[in-house]
Amino acid sequence: MTDHLKILLQYLLPKHLLSRLVGRLAAARAGALTQWLIRRFIDRYRVDMSEAAQPDPEHYQSFNDFFTRPLKAGARPLVPGDEILAMPVDGAISQLAPIQQGRIIQAKGHDYSARALLGGEHALAAPFMDGDFATIYLAPRDYHRIHMPLDGVLRTMIYVPGELFSVNPLTASRVPGLFARNERVVCLFDTAAGPMAMVLVGATIVASIETAWAGTVTPPPGKRVQRWDYDPATAPRLAKGEEMGRFKLGSTVVCLFGPGRVALEPSLEPGSPTRMGTAFGRILRDHP
Repeated sequence: MTDHLKILLQYLLPKHLLSRLVGRLAAARAGALTQWLIRRFIDRYRVDMSEAAQPDPEHYQSFNDFFTRPLKAGARPLVPGDEILAMPVDGAISQLAPIQQGRIIQAKGHDYSARALLGGEHALAAPFMDGDFATIYLAPRDYHRIHMPLDGVLRTMIYVPGELFSVNPLTASRVPGLFARNERVVCLFDTAAGPMAMVLVGATIVASIETAWAGTVTPPPGKRVQRWDYDPATAPRLAKGEEMGRFKLGSTVVCLFGPGRVALEPSLEPGSPTRMGTAFGRILRDHP
């Protein structure tokens, strides 16, 4: 199948219906069928089960249990140091760069606005103007829990309805504004590096997105933007390396930081593999 046809089919397919149907199947405890699906997936994507807390595929009662499997203790050592940011996920860098005049690079020839990504409110996007971003793609074989790069206090969570295009590199290079048009969950934290946004982007057959404090956020009832603001006195507080969310089937995380607040790891570039817990960057104390 040609690349052009692959993209065209994504425009034509009923992506939400397909994703919700897959979600039902992934959540089902279907015995032999579930075990067959899990083993096929492991073989197809060469999943390394030796890292899993439960490496035996027969341990998992549903495909979702398998896909969001925890790892063995110590499988992802956390980079030490209060000033050092930890990589939030396993995957690969899609893009990372400064945010220029509020625009975020998606791929060669494509960019989109931070304001659109965060749900359309100028006040939410303003702290990230001329800051830095990193987009990390999680492939099907990756570990699909998402962790905190540094200590943070949750300020706001927003569910933004949208499309469910695939987020693989081919689609990112062909579909304009992909990450700002797909369904997503925006999480805004106050940190030692100032405001930080972690945007969990949905995709085709991503059955749901969960956060550690709210459980399942997508799919929600209705098709409108939903926002939750948290009282600083009682808001969830998450430590560096602590799990903040998970994908039920793979997708993308976009991290945003304010101007002059962090220096992302200089060795990282588009295509670089990522491993949760390794060095992601460092906090800049002498920010403007």
